[in-house]
Amino acid sequence: MAIDSSLFQIMYTASAAMLYPVVILLILAVTVSLGLIGEFISEYAKRHRNVKQLEQIGRNVKEHVNKSSYDEAASHLLKLDQNQLVTSFANDAADHLKKNTLSSIEWLSEEYEVRMTKRLEQTKILSTVAPMLGLMGTLIPLGPALIGLAQGDILQLANNLMIAFATTVLGLFAGIVGYVLTLIRKRWYWQDMADIDYLVDSLETGQ
Repeated sequence: MAIDSSLFQIMYTASAAMLYPVVILLILAVTVSLGLIGEFISEYAKRHRNVKQLEQIGRNVKEHVNKSSYDEAASHLLKLDQNQLVTSFANDAADHLKKNTLSSIEWLSEEYEVRMTKRLEQTKILSTVAPMLGLMGTLIPLGPALIGLAQGDILQLANNLMIAFATTVLGLFAGIVGYVLTLIRKRWYWQDMADIDYLVDSLETGQ
């Protein structure tokens, strides 16, 4: 029994020691989520998609690539004014066209897909980890709260329950922000990749 008691005491002490790191991580997660909201609003304000311009430039690029007029095709790509990632891809692809390295453009599109995935990772991690931290922050103070209840210490009980409720709310808030931003950005980036794939198809027709 003494061994069991010592083991349980070690487990309790270890879990209680994790409270402060959990609280710090939750505050950090909330701070990051607020920053991501601002970044999301800025990105939304800059997004614009001109389908007619995209189709027209795609046709022009296809025509010039078929004629092996790579400089002309590059000049049309540089005129593209779309969402930031699509425009950036068009500029990079234009550089490859000027160097007559068409074979590397498909690799370039895959690099942009990886870049989009990387942007989604931050909010995905936030939406998954923040609620877990909130749950840890809820469960850890319950031990001291129950001890306070058993000893009739209402103040200790109240303080620990306040910590438990606060960490739950913070974890859920950060998790909701991460989840919503992930869903919306995923739809944005799918559309951007579809536009990039259209440009890649236009560039490949001359090969």
